[in-house]
Amino acid sequence: MGAPRSAWSLAAAFFATAWMFPAPGHARDITTDGIIADTLSAATSCMHWRPVGTCFWLRCSLFGGCSIRTSLKVGHFNPDLVVSAYGDAGNPWAEIRESLSLAADLGMNAVFRAATSSSVDLGSGTASAEGTKGFDHRNLLFKEVDAVGHPWQLFSELSDSFDLLCPSVATPFLPYKQSKLNAVAWRLGATEAGYPATWIPGMREIGSWPVNTWGPVHPRHGFVTQAEDPKAAAVIAQRAGDIVTRAGQPHVYQNLASGGTRNLLGTRVWLPPPLLENNWRTGQWQMHAPASRQSCEVFGSNDLGSAGGWSAGKVSESGSYAWTLWRPYQCCARAGQVFLGNVDWMNYP
Repeated sequence: MGAPRSAWSLAAAFFATAWMFPAPGHARDITTDGIIADTLSAATSCMHWRPVGTCFWLRCSLFGGCSIRTSLKVGHFNPDLVVSAYGDAGNPWAEIRESLSLAADLGMNAVFRAATSSSVDLGSGTASAEGTKGFDHRNLLFKEVDAVGHPWQLFSELSDSFDLLCPSVATPFLPYKQSKLNAVAWRLGATEAGYPATWIPGMREIGSWPVNTWGPVHPRHGFVTQAEDPKAAAVIAQRAGDIVTRAGQPHVYQNLASGGTRNLLGTRVWLPPPLLENNWRTGQWQMHAPASRQSCEVFGSNDLGSAGGWSAGKVSESGSYAWTLWRPYQCCARAGQVFLGNVDWMNYP
């Protein structure tokens, strides 16, 4: 259901300061205001707003008796998370890199060394024991990942008009996952051994296995065998989204609620399902870095017949990438004290 209001207030105040007084910029940076501007420009393409049904409410008053009232049920996608996949250059989102990433860096190597008697080699993108060589597979890439509540939800929280828009369950600026805080699992992948998809080729592939696959969702760690860096980053982002939208995963993270209904800000909300690869009905991605896109997509498209390929124009010199994850919601505004039910006119999304 998101963080408590007090936690939201602290996060909002903290990041508002970072937004007003950002750290010195880098060429690879994206900023909070840039992410919001990108998100707004993609709204017509990514929201997919629809009137989808009618909700029925029982409304009673002391002297007027009881009556049945109705409200419109709508569906649309919300920008829930900003997911960044990056190498030693750091998170491309400037405010997050200068605030959250510093604490994670300080603790990561100590925790990894205590658990494995090994050091973390950031420069090569591998986790190697001291005195030994790292992985030498030229297509084996490693990236850290941060999944943070989308700043757009700050404006949603401050608005009281939700008759035609659904509030998100995501808390703005809340770190739902930072791989550096789970360095052992993210670099060794031991917690993923219990999933069949970790061992069976072709299960839960992003794309179409074996002809056109970007990489598997499992094991959900930071290593990907992929010749194209943007696709490797996309696989890492998908893995992070897969983890945080599911409860009870063997990782250090904050669950972003999926499924079921909630009462949020005076609105009855049907939450999105957990993210699933190759399925736009569970979530879509909008790129912010290194290139800004005003449309959404699912990862895994077949670009074998394309001259430039999917990665054309998306290669980051710093190896840093960022996307917004849009997820589908349905909701209706409260029109009485008791929710009686709803009638859907169409399946959504």
